[in-house]
Amino acid sequence: MTEALLAVGGLSRSFGGLKAVQDVGLSVKEGSLSALIGPNGAGKTTLFALMSGFLKPDSGTVRFAGQDITGREPHRNALLGMTRTFQIVKPFAAQTVRENIAVGAHLHLRGRREALAHAEGIALRVGLAPQLDKPASDLTVAGRKRLELARALATRPRLLLLDEVLAGLNPQEIAEMMPVVRGIADSGVTVLMIEHVMQAVMHLAEHVWVLAQGQLIAEGSPAQVTSDDKVVEAYLGHGTAARLRKAASGAAE
Repeated sequence: MTEALLAVGGLSRSFGGLKAVQDVGLSVKEGSLSALIGPNGAGKTTLFALMSGFLKPDSGTVRFAGQDITGREPHRNALLGMTRTFQIVKPFAAQTVRENIAVGAHLHLRGRREALAHAEGIALRVGLAPQLDKPASDLTVAGRKRLELARALATRPRLLLLDEVLAGLNPQEIAEMMPVVRGIADSGVTVLMIEHVMQAVMHLAEHVWVLAQGQLIAEGSPAQVTSDDKVVEAYLGHGTAARLRKAASGAAE
């Protein structure tokens, strides 16, 4: 059996008395596009930080591409092929879009000219080609989200961890960004996304994990997890699933 590209086992992390992530295990297949969902404060971004090396776990293991990378520094994980984006986008505002993307390219390319040329190809993939020479500070929220994605792609990832790449976008911008994410996965990059936009999760993800209060409470296809009572209650409150079923049966009579 082929080993998963990313395998997390028994991962836990507390901050004082708060158990942010508790005994989480999941396995991401190479070439897949999957999602991690859950209500605000569930521990999703903390889990990404533990996977990618920005935080060290109290216990548990992270294996990537067959190697134990538990607690290994983010830049070493990036060299191995794991890259993440951040929920709060912070471009180098004084630099151009092209120069921002080239920062990611420098992970593998030493020469400035080479890195800038690579940046141009990445910009085409994410729809930023017309804005390559514009200062990053001039980009809209949607443009900055694309730039964050481009900088990550420029590192040549095998696994891309996307932290709410659609947050803050309007419905049209979301609809325009979804094919970009799909295109990245179709190009061979494995994608695991944290996402609150359920339209995107339903259309893009093959497999979904649901985190609530630091614990995994469900996994499966998007259709399976969104019909799971535990998931409904995690998002909408205790007793909601029963009330919805009652309302549905009453409407059917």
